[in-house]
Amino acid sequence: MPQDLIRYDLLVQDALKGVVRHVLSDAAANGLPGDHHFYISFRTDHPGVRISQRLRDKHPEEMTIVLQHQFWDLGITEHSFEVGLSFSGIPERLLVAFEALTGFWDPAVDFGLKFELSNVENADNDSDLDGEEPVPVVRAVSVASDAVAETKDEAAEDGARVVSLDAFRKKT
Repeated sequence: MPQDLIRYDLLVQDALKGVVRHVLSDAAANGLPGDHHFYISFRTDHPGVRISQRLRDKHPEEMTIVLQHQFWDLGITEHSFEVGLSFSGIPERLLVAFEALTGFWDPAVDFGLKFELSNVENADNDSDLDGEEPVPVVRAVSVASDAVAETKDEAAEDGARVVSLDAFRKKT
């Protein structure tokens, strides 16, 4: 298999996280339009995430937040977003690096993105990687679109269709 020296996988992942950054920037500047609201999942153990110890104890690896009615002080930078939310009546301030994102979903229009880190090779055979880092695989989720390829899809827990971008790669 030829080596991808351009690293399209990383470029696509960065571009899709740019979509999330753009949408959150618009929400910070103008509020949420119409019925739009966001479910945002992220790794709590990522070094670019700052949450209270109480939340970290409750969600040691990953958590999902909802930006809908009760959030405040949404701020966006090139590398992260910060937001105020209430958990069990206790106000919290969260800082989340875009690199920590694992998912984004806007149920108002059934649009979502899922970010994963997985090995291209079989995970049971790490020796095939020869010291290489795992390759990030980005999956785009869309319930509303029937025009997506039927190959390599799987049902998500909420009934959404998850289509791997690997389905569109040229087969050798």
